[in-house]
Amino acid sequence: MVADLSINSENMKVHQKEKMISQLRLFMLDEDPSIQHNAVLALGRLVEHSEELARIVVKKDILHQLIWSIPSQPHHYKKATVFVLHAVAKHSPELSQAVVDSGGLDILVSCLGAVDPEVKEAAAWALAYIAQQNTMLSQAVVDAGAASLLLSLHTNDLDREEVNTGTIALLKQMIRSPDVKLKRQVLFTLIQISKHSVELAEMVIAAYILPDVMICLQDPDEYVKKDVITLMWEVVKHSAQLSQVIVNCDGLVEVVDYLDKSRGSMRLPGIMMLGYVASHSENLAMAVILSKGLQQLAICLSEEDEDHIKEATVWSIGQIGHHTPEHANAVATAGLLPKLLQFYTGASSLEDLRLKSKKALKNILLKCTHLPSLEPLLSNAPSNILNHVLGQFSKVMHHDSEACQEFVMSGGLSKIQEMDAEPGSAQRKLINSIKSCIQEASANPSGKCRILKKFHRQP
Repeated sequence: MVADLSINSENMKVHQKEKMISQLRLFMLDEDPSIQHNAVLALGRLVEHSEELARIVVKKDILHQLIWSIPSQPHHYKKATVFVLHAVAKHSPELSQAVVDSGGLDILVSCLGAVDPEVKEAAAWALAYIAQQNTMLSQAVVDAGAASLLLSLHTNDLDREEVNTGTIALLKQMIRSPDVKLKRQVLFTLIQISKHSVELAEMVIAAYILPDVMICLQDPDEYVKKDVITLMWEVVKHSAQLSQVIVNCDGLVEVVDYLDKSRGSMRLPGIMMLGYVASHSENLAMAVILSKGLQQLAICLSEEDEDHIKEATVWSIGQIGHHTPEHANAVATAGLLPKLLQFYTGASSLEDLRLKSKKALKNILLKCTHLPSLEPLLSNAPSNILNHVLGQFSKVMHHDSEACQEFVMSGGLSKIQEMDAEPGSAQRKLINSIKSCIQEASANPSGKCRILKKFHRQP
């Protein structure tokens, strides 16, 4: 009732407010634990809505009383007390400094290590409000050991109880620090939070932390920039919705620019990020293409020698090209099919690279309709890949007489005629199907191609 009265009454005089705070202070000393708890809770609610009341609490030295009592109290009392510290600190740098001067930082940091997750969250919120006031207070939070405790929260069994909005809010403040080492640690922690589940990744995004994270891409430290790209990778892998959020924040543009300026293993998170975005939908894959992501992947593939980077790049190209003929044709016209075939058949390729190249190549070939890009594969593709290539020629040429003409003129017909395919085999059937398409096109009364007609007259 006291809390409600204070919030709703705009006409309460200062002496009445001071009297109310003094009465609550007495209740905080009561022998009954429930009365103590309710008094602290009421105090927190009062102070949260009034900077004037927060100043009265500081003036009457109630902060020391609260902080002194925390260690011996149960978790629900601790949570209420931390809430009071949070409610005081949120109003101004001066009041935040009062919390610090009262020994509040040490007690808040100790509460970060509490067993009860609600106490952890309350402490994280309070520290976040203190840290956001100014650089000096932010550094005080770091110096008190809050960063190391927050950074220790990422474990293999991390779940929502270990991470909360208060934790992320404090990390958001810390990421603005000029301390490069701290910035790296904060980004690493956000990466570990985001990687475990879509729910945790959504919590990170919901904290509106992306603008602060994106600014870090301008940091001169290469590892800070790499961690930003890695964070985006861990977020986008979970869903199309999260990927779209990153895309809407110009994430693809930033990643392509990062890949252009990076080399070696530093490129890996950017390569993976593009692949995961493209994997979710046709539209997102097209967004990668339009942002010149495919072009940049092609550059990475030609410049990098490490097999694990090649494997990641091949996988990402496969995620882009497997959706529709438009996507597959973009990969094909970028000249990447012969490269994928080279990795698949190359004696020096490791097994993982061979397998990823094979899968990407097959998935792209199943959709590719750009026959000029497929034709070079007729000369050196193994039979299992060659059958996919011939299958696409047969499908396209069945409906396109111009494609038949181009195939004959380019020498493609001569290539398939020279193939030593066994009678009755799948390859022989495909070759015969292609020849049949050419014959039908040449027999068409509207056909004007002399080459086709000449072919039709051949025995």
